Order: sequence, then structure tokens, then C-alpha cells
Amino acid sequence: MTEEHVVVRTEGRTGVVTLNRPKALNALTHDMVGTVAAALDRWEHDPEVATVVITGAGERGLCAGGDIRSIYEDARAGGKASAAFWRDEYRLNARIARYPKPYVAVMDGIVMGGGVGVSAHGSVRIVTERSKVAMPETGIGFVPDVGGTYLLALAPGELGTHLALTGAVVGARDALLCGLADHFVPADELPAFLAALRTEEVPEALGRHVREAPPGTLEADRAWIDHCYAADTVEEIVERLLASDAPAAGEAAKTILGRSPVALKVTLAALRRARELGPLERVLEQEYRVSYAALSSADLVEGIRAQVIDKDRSPRWTPGTLVEVTEADVARYFAPTGDGELVLAAADSPQEVPW
Repeated sequence: MTEEHVVVRTEGRTGVVTLNRPKALNALTHDMVGTVAAALDRWEHDPEVATVVITGAGERGLCAGGDIRSIYEDARAGGKASAAFWRDEYRLNARIARYPKPYVAVMDGIVMGGGVGVSAHGSVRIVTERSKVAMPETGIGFVPDVGGTYLLALAPGELGTHLALTGAVVGARDALLCGLADHFVPADELPAFLAALRTEEVPEALGRHVREAPPGTLEADRAWIDHCYAADTVEEIVERLLASDAPAAGEAAKTILGRSPVALKVTLAALRRARELGPLERVLEQEYRVSYAALSSADLVEGIRAQVIDKDRSPRWTPGTLVEVTEADVARYFAPTGDGELVLAAADSPQEVPW
């Protein structure tokens, strides 16, 4: 079953990983993470493989994230399977960021949550006119993970805060602006581009297929985004958004007010802390603590129920308002997990992810 869900093959000088659960939008399972990691291990020292490519089966996208139905069942049962999944998933995210060979991520179609984790840490990140990139975790009572808080903390100004709190979906141009992607290749040129990688170096193949991305929206919104999201608290961010003359700011406020209040406050704290932590590995370690705590929270189960299981889109958050979320509620998410801590960074490591 694992091999069916991840197809691993070599094509000329290229090692190709294809996530292969198209009916589930290629959502990641624990076994899939292990298969991808094993392929990277095998190819790292294979002189016949010069470049690694990751793509998704089907017409809808690379990957919609982790298998949240499994996370829902695990959280309801008080299990720890999700924590074990995240440990290996975050290790894979860090592995991708440090991979010594070109890692080409084809971010065509839907790329969300865990899909961002297996793509946006790569050294060559390709978007198309069909790309829909997002970290939508606050909508299910969760917090951006898979290195998402690291990536969004690096985005220009407060763009990352906007994307993290609202879960907004961005297209190619805005993904490039936010540092989530590197190059735009039209979807109809992807087959030729991937074929070129079988015999050519990555820069040579890029040179013939990279184009100018279609216009986005975030650049024009930078003024109100940078002002509103620079506030110290989620409450003040919402106040600034509601006071703005920009219609899009009001829509952002409405979206935020529908998200999990505790997830929003933890997300803002995680982003601000990520800016000070240094390398990706340290941020992933923080994200593991946050995810581990979320597994025992009421909002994660309730958010997945409302959005995915019952699909009534009417989550009943606990607490129900931002003002009810205390500092202690937020601090719980950053507390050590005890003997189960995820350790990825050396104690004295200053290393940053190379772009």
C-alpha cells in the first residue's frame, strides 16, 4: 500500500517522487512520509541521480496536507499516533531543506499544510497558474506547522502573519512574493521542463521554461497588511483591520473572527517567536511542542469535525472569543513535552536554510 501511495522511480538523471493518493488530494500518511525519506536517503549518494523531483498524481494538486481524518480519530481516542507522524514529518521537512542535491518541487494545483512542508523547503520551487498555496490550519483549530511558521516569519513585512491567521490561499505571483516559491512555469510547459531535467542541469532547464507569473493581489495590499498585522495582539489586529478603509481588510477581519481564538493567539505567538529562533530546525522543534499540545485540545477535534467530518462549517470553539483566551492557555502550547521532545538542531547551530 505504501508503494502505491508514493511512486518512486528514476528517469534519466532524475529521481522522481510522486505522491499518489489523488482521490484524497495526495494527503500525507505516516507511511508516505517514510517512503519519501527512504528515497531521499537512497538517492543522496547515488551518482546516477543528479536531481530530485517531487510532484503529485492527478489533476488537482501536489498535496492538500496531512491526513486529517486520521488525526481526528487519533485525537478523539487520546492516542499518540499523530505525534509520531509529526516527528517523522518534521524530520523530513528539515531533511528536504538541507538536501545536498537540487530538490525540485512542482507546486502545481493545491499545495496546503503538509504539502507546503514537502515542497517549500526545497531548493527549486515551481509554481504554475493553477497553484493554490496556503497554510489554513487556524480554520481547524490547529497552528501552522511543517516549518510553516518559519517560512511565513520570513515573508516580507507582515504578509506571513496575514496568511497564517486567515489561512488565505495565494496564487503563483503572491507565493513568489512571500518567498514560498522561486519560479513560475506555465502548467502546459511542465512536461517539457521535467523531461529536460532527465538530461540537463537544473539552471539550464529553468532557463528555457521560466516565465513571468500572472499578477497577484498582495503587493497592492501591503500598506494595510503591514500596518494592521504589526499589532501586538490578535484583538488589536482585528481592530485595525475593521478600522481600515480597504474592503479586503474587513474581509480578513471577518475570516479571522471565524477561526479558533486559541489557535489564532498561539499562531501569532509562534510566528513572533520563530523570528528569533534562528534555523529551521529550532522552529520545527517549537512547532512539535505546539502540535503535541493541540492534539489534546478541544478545538482540533471540533475544527476537523466542522470542516471535514460533518461539514456544517459551524465550529464551536473553546474558548469562544479572543478575550477569553488567557496567557496561560497560550503558554501551554509552548511547554516542553518531556521525554518526547523533538531534537533537530545542534545546541550551537546558527545555520539558516539557504535560499
